[in-house]
Amino acid sequence: MISKNQIKNITRLQQKKYRQQEGLFIAEGVKVINEFLNSTFKLVDLFTTKTFNVENETLITEAELKKISALKTPNTALAVFKIPKLSLIESKGLIVALDALRDPGNLGTIIRLCDWFGVKQLLCSKETVDCFNPKVVQATMGSLTRVNVFYIDLNHYLEETKQTVFGAFMDGENVYASNLPTEGILVLGNEANGISQSIEKHVNQRISIPRFGDLQATESLNVATAGAILLSEFRRSN
Repeated sequence: MISKNQIKNITRLQQKKYRQQEGLFIAEGVKVINEFLNSTFKLVDLFTTKTFNVENETLITEAELKKISALKTPNTALAVFKIPKLSLIESKGLIVALDALRDPGNLGTIIRLCDWFGVKQLLCSKETVDCFNPKVVQATMGSLTRVNVFYIDLNHYLEETKQTVFGAFMDGENVYASNLPTEGILVLGNEANGISQSIEKHVNQRISIPRFGDLQATESLNVATAGAILLSEFRRSN
């Protein structure tokens, strides 16, 4: 059984201001929830139609689950977790930085890519969509438990860093002909506008993915697709 007050408190976590205010976020589905349960994230509440045999679990009906779910088709369970406090950024290894990404699906996919390619730190400008947005959490499929996502003044960080900053541009050096290092920061830009002028000033090396189509008519690649290709090249080169 779930109360009206609980329904209200859970559904408002779909909004960023309430997530920040309460320090909580929601995760849905058995696979995603199990990923968080098996990590260092702290469970607050679990509402499910089938038992997980954990503390703070409440069995509810499918009708009740629909009332609190952010999904069009609810998936068995919804959990509320605490947003963790992250430690300091480690300025080493390969790091991905995002300049004002807006689409939750793109961010979720990029977090999964970071997990796949062993990138442990993802730096986001403050204009980038919240990684604890329910759509982002869902799209990460649990990879959010293994990638630390920092929201920072990206312009200031890049100004101060001693690492080489690589930027993804349409007119950059052919990535397939580039000598890529084991360490550095790869910057990916906004879906519509690319990397902003203020961030571009800090880029040491512009790289691009060449077009092979006969007509060269495709305007650009999806940012997550581009990220996958570039990360693959960084890892292949080492």
